[in-house]
Amino acid sequence: MLASGFVANPQLIGPSRNSWAQRDAELSFSTPGPSPSTAVIADALILRGILRVMTPAITGVHAVIFTRDAGALRAFLRDVLELDSVDAGGGWPIFALPPAELAAHPSDEEGRHELYLMCDDIEATVARLEAKGVELAAPVTDEGWGLVTAIGLPGGGSLGLYEPRHPSPVRPKE
Repeated sequence: MLASGFVANPQLIGPSRNSWAQRDAELSFSTPGPSPSTAVIADALILRGILRVMTPAITGVHAVIFTRDAGALRAFLRDVLELDSVDAGGGWPIFALPPAELAAHPSDEEGRHELYLMCDDIEATVARLEAKGVELAAPVTDEGWGLVTAIGLPGGGSLGLYEPRHPSPVRPKE
């Protein structure tokens, strides 16, 4: 789908077409509408390669949790954390996450990575998770930048949970 909301036929846009006039004549749109708008004209320029649309190179984050019991962890993500998923093939679920943020912190050690789920109210979130049988792997502590804990995961390991106290690029400004 193009910026205008129209869909161009991709078979007609490929490098096998040798004239712009032929491409223009063959473009088909999925919805009828008024005469060409600015968006339609922009789409035509994009398709011709005259106007380039800049998109970020990074389009998301794919996090992986390794565990001894993937089935139990998948059930936990689906049933306890109530994450939506898609079947990536063969019954292999890939779970959706809320918007993410990424921070770089100084360290005297070798580099490492940590994964935290964020929440707006850590006490309420912990109570809700404990009511579903989730055990805390660490007590709630105040780190200054947020309240932090960790939840135990089926199959071993833990996952950080925190209530941020800093501005976030993905959370509404208060």
